[in-house]
Amino acid sequence: MSTVAAISAHTYWGIALAISLGAAVIVAILLTILVRTVDDIDNSAADLLGVAGQVAENTAYIPQLQATAPVLGLIVEEALVQDDYMNALTDGFGGDR
Repeated sequence: MSTVAAISAHTYWGIALAISLGAAVIVAILLTILVRTVDDIDNSAADLLGVAGQVAENTAYIPQLQATAPVLGLIVEEALVQDDYMNALTDGFGGDR
C-alpha cells in the first residue's frame, strides 16, 4: 500500500496566502526604497537649481570681463611709464656713502 499525502483546499489556501504575504512585504520594501530614492533625487535637483542660479549670475558678467582686457593693457603701459619716471627720480639717491 502506498500512502498519498492528502493536501486539503485549506492547505493550498494557506500556502497561497503565505506567498502573497511574502510578496506584499517585498513590494512594500521596494516601494519604500523607491520613495527614498525619489526624495534624494528631488533634493539633489533642488540643490542643483540653486547652484545653477548662482552660475547664471556669474555668467552675466562675462561681457564685462571681456571688455577689461584692452583696458588692462593700457593700465600696464601706464604703469611702465610711471615706473620709468620713478626710476629717473630715484637715480643717484641710493645708499652710496
